Amino acid sequence: MTHHIDKTTQALETALQMEAEGKKFYLDSAAKGGTPVLKKFFQRLAEDEDQHAQKALEIYEAIKANKGWPAKETVFKHATSLKSVLDEAFEDMDADPVRPAQTEIDAFKTAMALEDKSYVFYKTRFEEADSPPEKSFYKALTGEERVHYLALLDSFEYLSNPQGWFSRKERWSLDG
Repeated sequence: MTHHIDKTTQALETALQMEAEGKKFYLDSAAKGGTPVLKKFFQRLAEDEDQHAQKALEIYEAIKANKGWPAKETVFKHATSLKSVLDEAFEDMDADPVRPAQTEIDAFKTAMALEDKSYVFYKTRFEEADSPPEKSFYKALTGEERVHYLALLDSFEYLSNPQGWFSRKERWSLDG
């Protein structure tokens, strides 16, 4: 049993570290960023990472106090969807188009790599989890990281190739 608790707390420590690194990266990138997409979107991602870390810390402290996993299902609630944050940021860019610097494009690439790493870690933990509450926690985090990755990919495509992005999103075609 001690081995399982050690493995569980180590996984939660890793989760806390990844979420803290993600939050720091997003806040730093938002502070440096010039485009509304990067600033608004990365600020929101930092908030999400903080929410993930708070939940992981709550569980970590409960396990360390020998209370075990909280029995309730893990759900992350957001006041606004990532899509609405992106839609608003894209509208701002349309009104005042700013060509992103290469450093901003690189920030999206780095962010996608961070989210993918987190996704893989949480998916593995979900598959190894024994209890329903533990599975719920890692399933919720896996979903969150997947949504983040896909939103980052969409933003990256928009910023790096707006014409191609609009063609794909709007399903434009060249009919002859």
